[in-house]
Amino acid sequence: MNKERLDWVMSGLNQHALTKAEDQFLKIALEDFDKNNALTERQEERLESLYKLKSQSTPNKKSDHFTFKKSSPKKTEPRRPRTKAF
Repeated sequence: MNKERLDWVMSGLNQHALTKAEDQFLKIALEDFDKNNALTERQEERLESLYKLKSQSTPNKKSDHFTFKKSSPKKTEPRRPRTKAF
């Protein structure tokens, strides 16, 4: 797995709520990649399967990327036609 793919998977996983074990695994995988510039085959498989599993569920609504404004838009006054000034 290359650095770009790892960054892509990590950004996708960060949009979801993770368990403590999953979060710990991601931290260890990142540390291993930084040290060795590679992951073990088992780590890659687990990372890919975790990504596939989480990408099928809906993202965490508390994530900044998916926050929506909860208030309704303010009502505006209807536009009045301009009167001609002489």
